[in-house]
Amino acid sequence: GLLRSDSIPEVGEDAAATVSMAETLSEEERDELRRELAKVEEEIQTLSQVLAAKEKHLAEIKRKLGINSLQELKQNITKSWQDVTSTTAYKRTSETLSQAGQKASAAFSSVGSVITKKFEDVRNSPTFKSFEEKVENFKSKVGGSKPAGGDFGEVLNSAANASATETIAEQTEEETH
Repeated sequence: GLLRSDSIPEVGEDAAATVSMAETLSEEERDELRRELAKVEEEIQTLSQVLAAKEKHLAEIKRKLGINSLQELKQNITKSWQDVTSTTAYKRTSETLSQAGQKASAAFSSVGSVITKKFEDVRNSPTFKSFEEKVENFKSKVGGSKPAGGDFGEVLNSAANASATETIAEQTEEETH
């Protein structure tokens, strides 16, 4: 039964030609083909057994060398990554991304410079100066002993502390009455 005249034709093979070919074979040709088929099947079986023995030997060698599946996977990934990074497409993409990164970095730097300039412009504006003077005046009225000027942050902190102290003093005064 391995040679059947009703076999499925290969891709592109004409079904009618397959049937007529099987019918035109002599009994001697069929016997020869059956012997060849048996021989090829036997060779395949032998090769499968040899392959299994080789795979077993390979596993034994790896075990003796201390190579395990995880290490093999790491090696395969490393090799694959090296293969990918050596391709022209990867190199072009890498160069393009590098250039884009440099341009983005320059743009962010430029934006940072613009923001810094705007803060300086605001700080030097007449409105801000007027506000700063009002805070200074408030500070001198509330805080008293410290000289005018200083860091704006210090001025705000001082004014906030003075305001908090004043509120506590008022609450204490109300509680005593």
